[in-house]
Amino acid sequence: MWVSPEDVLLAGALWITERANPYFILQKRKGHGDGGGGLAGLLVGTLDVVLDSSARMAPYRILYLTPDSLVYWIIAHGTSRKEITEHWEWLEHNLLQTLSIFENENDITTFVKGKVQGIIAEYNKNHDVREDDDTDKFKEASSKFRKLFGMPEEEKLVNYYSCSFWKGKVPRQGWLYLSINHLCFYSYLLGKEAKLVVRWADITQLEKSATLLLPDAIKVSTRINEHVFSVFLNINETFKLAEQLANIAMRQLLDNKGFEQDRSLPKLKKKSPKKVSALKRDLDARAKSERYRALFRLPKDEKLDGHTDCTLWTPFNKMHILGQMFVSTNYICFTSKEETLCSLIIPLREVTIVEKADNSNVLPSPLSISTKNRMTFLFANLKDRDFLVQRISDFLQQTTSKIYLERELTGSLNSSDDEVKIYIKHLVWLDLMHLLKLFSLFAQAKEFLKEQAWKNHFTEYGQGVCMYRTEKTKELVLKGIPESMRGDLWLLFSGAINEMATHPGYYEDLVEKSMGKYNLATEEIERDLHRSLPEHPAFQNEMGIAALRRVLTAYAFRNPNIGYCQAMNIVTSVLLLYAKEEEAFWLLVALCERMLPDYYNTRVVGALVDQGVFEELAREYVPQLYDCMQDLGVISTISLSWFLTLFLSVMPFESAVVVVDCFFYDGIKVIFQLALSVLHANIHQLLDCKDDGEAMTVLGRYLDSVTNKDSTLPPIPHLHSLLTDNGEPHPDVDIFKLVLSSYENFGSIRADVIEQMRFKQRLRVIQTIEDTTKRNVVRTIVTETAFSIDELEELYVLFKAEHLTSCYWGGSSNPTERHDPSLPYLEQYRIDVEQFKGLFNLLFPWATGAHSDPLALRFFSLLDQNGDALINFREFINGLGVLYHGDLIEKLKLLYKMHVIPGECVCVCVCVHRCSSMKGVFRKLQTIFIFSGKLNTPEYRHYLKLWNQETKNLPKLNQSQFIELCKTLYSMFSEDVAEQELYHATATVTSLLLEMGEVGKLFSSSGRKDNDTEDQSEPSMCTRDATDSKPGRQAVLDGPADCLAPVGLEGKGGGGSERLPPMQDIKLEDSSPKDTGASSAMLISDDETKDDTSMSSYSVLSAGSHELDEKLQCEDIADDTVLVRSGSCSGLPHSTSIDKDWAITYEQFLASVLTEQALVHYFEKPVEVAARITNAKNISKVGRALLSTSDYEILLSG
Repeated sequence: MWVSPEDVLLAGALWITERANPYFILQKRKGHGDGGGGLAGLLVGTLDVVLDSSARMAPYRILYLTPDSLVYWIIAHGTSRKEITEHWEWLEHNLLQTLSIFENENDITTFVKGKVQGIIAEYNKNHDVREDDDTDKFKEASSKFRKLFGMPEEEKLVNYYSCSFWKGKVPRQGWLYLSINHLCFYSYLLGKEAKLVVRWADITQLEKSATLLLPDAIKVSTRINEHVFSVFLNINETFKLAEQLANIAMRQLLDNKGFEQDRSLPKLKKKSPKKVSALKRDLDARAKSERYRALFRLPKDEKLDGHTDCTLWTPFNKMHILGQMFVSTNYICFTSKEETLCSLIIPLREVTIVEKADNSNVLPSPLSISTKNRMTFLFANLKDRDFLVQRISDFLQQTTSKIYLERELTGSLNSSDDEVKIYIKHLVWLDLMHLLKLFSLFAQAKEFLKEQAWKNHFTEYGQGVCMYRTEKTKELVLKGIPESMRGDLWLLFSGAINEMATHPGYYEDLVEKSMGKYNLATEEIERDLHRSLPEHPAFQNEMGIAALRRVLTAYAFRNPNIGYCQAMNIVTSVLLLYAKEEEAFWLLVALCERMLPDYYNTRVVGALVDQGVFEELAREYVPQLYDCMQDLGVISTISLSWFLTLFLSVMPFESAVVVVDCFFYDGIKVIFQLALSVLHANIHQLLDCKDDGEAMTVLGRYLDSVTNKDSTLPPIPHLHSLLTDNGEPHPDVDIFKLVLSSYENFGSIRADVIEQMRFKQRLRVIQTIEDTTKRNVVRTIVTETAFSIDELEELYVLFKAEHLTSCYWGGSSNPTERHDPSLPYLEQYRIDVEQFKGLFNLLFPWATGAHSDPLALRFFSLLDQNGDALINFREFINGLGVLYHGDLIEKLKLLYKMHVIPGECVCVCVCVHRCSSMKGVFRKLQTIFIFSGKLNTPEYRHYLKLWNQETKNLPKLNQSQFIELCKTLYSMFSEDVAEQELYHATATVTSLLLEMGEVGKLFSSSGRKDNDTEDQSEPSMCTRDATDSKPGRQAVLDGPADCLAPVGLEGKGGGGSERLPPMQDIKLEDSSPKDTGASSAMLISDDETKDDTSMSSYSVLSAGSHELDEKLQCEDIADDTVLVRSGSCSGLPHSTSIDKDWAITYEQFLASVLTEQALVHYFEKPVEVAARITNAKNISKVGRALLSTSDYEILLSG
């Protein structure tokens, strides 16, 4: 590639000059390629890899030099000799003569620089290259990465790091390349090369490890190997990036959400680190935004714009608190350096004034922000106040225009007179009252003290979304939220209030759209409606049930990936008790999509992940109990029911809502803390348990006894699923004391530590689910096929890998359509025709020659039984099994059916006369079988029995389909050891079938003769000039004669197209081989003497060609003469029509093939599947690598 000219001081150091002229020098780097300069070359090559010179310096370069100067300028470099030679030749042809005209050296230098920069600018313009995407150094590293590992352009490199890879006990210094879909390592030391490629989707464990020998190392585990990398300059950055990329891969396995680059990032500043790529910046920004959203419970599409250190004046304690301000598109947030001291969320929709206050020694660079509820927030010590104010002003302007747009939309919706919408409004909102108010049975006076405490808090700290959140707020939550305020505070603490405020009318529209719609989710919802808090009076009538139905159905339509999951009904029913219907919906959104991610999908992945986290925490905090609980298998049993329903299904209702209070305020750590407290409180009883049933009884009795003495609710019968024994009831446990003790004993659990544990467990859980899916698929079909379990597992991995590869680098269909985790195991992964072609070429024994792609298309159409253009693993294995384990009859039947294209079959009613007439043909075939010497009598009888069983209801093969079948046969044999013998046998069979087709025409009804005359006048299927329109037999023979060409039957044009190639009506030419007098009949016969019938069949064929005075050209291949088609299709004369009367049956095809022992042996010989699988796992096609089961083996050379 051309580069902006840069001066080079030492042109000869570490470089070898290969070409030179008065103005330009072409050089090759020492140590590159063969003959790299002996020991010096090896040392240079090693240093390039170790010191990152190979990423900066391509192995070839062109320097510019004026005759009287010592300063060289690099103007081009290349990764291959071909690329650099093209640049060199361009310079010689376009610049050398021009430069000789100049007299001044400075003019020459200026001209060359300007010309090169002009070429670069033109290239960037034509290829739409963005100026600041990546630095030149990183582009060179990306180019080297793709070249080293055979990756296509679609595989984007994110970053690369210097490190050591431990191969056994020997470290190899090199470079770790992290791309979107792969982890790769390359090392070149003293002539020895090492490569490693691991797909992120195959990683089962990724962790930082520290030992005495390796203080800082990263261990990457797959299903079959462990890889250790050490000696990083910045191990934390490397590990975080690897963790993020592995998370993206797991997300893709879970719900097909692949990576899409964010193009809205600001351009790279000149002072930024030069090595950082646009993708790396994108991923860093994503990680920061995720932490920002989690910290302040913001909507999932909120992007962090920036953050800065500052102080916040807090009026409640008259102090300036040191912390950080965060600014995003719709929010300004603050959190103190000292955790839990103070946090603040200011939505820009609430902001009225942003102004810079006067500077002073006490308050340098102050900034004042006022809101609609008359609160003013004073920030100070801002480093770049002017820039910050400008950014906030820009976002405020966008927010204002959004608010106006929403008001217009809402106004138009409200003014609608649609009867359905009016009905929905009347029905949905339940008179704007939550269910607990409708069915309130408690005395409001008992709540007075709690309500008064919260009102005092609001007076001091502010009320609503902009309130100061301090340690005092947390204390009030732990003491219990008043019943009347619970819904509002749940909305506030969960962040659901923000999503509801920014989506007015959204829930109402969802309810309208989902009304009257039925699917699997709605069926499950109807089934569970009456199981949702049936003991509560609010759900003992149709009003409460209808509200619950609407909320669950609306969410199922909002998020079809989740739809509906058991336990959602229990949680939603509690939300409806304290919040209005729309508020309950947004609380459910916050719960399912942000606070409990992946909990409520079909495989409850999130709950399984947190179950693993809970086990880790139990091992750390209650080690004496952990081993006992693991032996009993209790942790996995209890944690799912506890976590999925937030203890609502295992505790009395009035106590469980206190847990929900704390959960909405402090997140998932509350659930972990409480679960550990329950185990810790029952540690002695659990240690004495003999089995899991006894342990479950202990825990069930304990949770049943948790009471809320402050509750004003009447006692509601608790329908706990665990049965208690007949012993004395467990003493009451106060819920507030239990929650307080959980904070005291286990409050040190941090949210960021939980997220780190979640990542580790997510890898394990998702890979375990994938392994379970594989085992279930194999177990389902192992009895249907002759493949072994190990072979099926290997084939499944290849099948799945092809799906993943298409997700990475594009495919002809939507990945979501091909991978649906909610479907049965066999249907979860499916492939389309393009992916099938890739597997067909790797695994199917018939995939040889130029006709491979059309054959793959035919095979796919045959396997796609439901016509959805996708095939599942069972269909794939059924087709593959016939080729590897089927007998001769099964293979021939499959080959025949692949060429009978639906809609093109010749369907002729067979009358009695025709049947009786065809008996003569079959008698003739019988004579051929017995006396041709091809098969002995017992084999013949055996095949006749199979024939009778397998030939029912198969349609006929017309002329066009017959030609394609012949092409397929010749293509199959192109790489076989018995290639020549198979060609001769195929030619004999083809001739015989041609004659049978002609004989069959004699028995067609006389009523078709008139149609034949019309058909002959129709244009040919191929667009060619007609040179002969002779009807009848000659036209029939001319078309299939093309199939006698064993090599180069088709150009590449038809092979890759989606449609099947049209029939080519090519006539044979007949001539003798050079310098011999052999007839065309002798060319086709081998050394053995043919029987008269076989010979006469060919004589008929060749005679038809003689009538047209055409010639057959021959080519000598491996000392054997075979038939080939010469020239291109367009250079030969063709007939003008397809003979629609010509057809053969499966019986005729089968009988003809059985006359040739070479063909019989070819289709009967066993094929070794293990070798094909191994080859498929290791092969890497140009631009589209098919990776192995988990990773490539280390390749050492040199």
